[in-house]
Amino acid sequence: MAKQKKQAQKPKQVKKKTHFLPFDNTNYRLFGIGIATIIIGYFFMNIGPVDSFWSLTLAPVVLVIGYLVIIPLAILYNNKKKPQTEQGVPSETVKNQE
Repeated sequence: MAKQKKQAQKPKQVKKKTHFLPFDNTNYRLFGIGIATIIIGYFFMNIGPVDSFWSLTLAPVVLVIGYLVIIPLAILYNNKKKPQTEQGVPSETVKNQE
């Protein structure tokens, strides 16, 4: 019987997993503004008697702006200055790996 020669195994190229966060500083600032707006809305709701302008009119408007405008804007905002590939990794990172 002939011995089978072991073929020289080529080392597998290990792809570096780049962790890409979808949010940047602008998104986190908008989240902070949204949370502050919501806290202010609940504070307005606590001011004065139950049937005052602050708790019946101003607080719900501020809360709606916080929950339905600022927080979704923080989630959906995308800085278009950063070019990205299909995988969500910045193209500069892909060029540096090659």
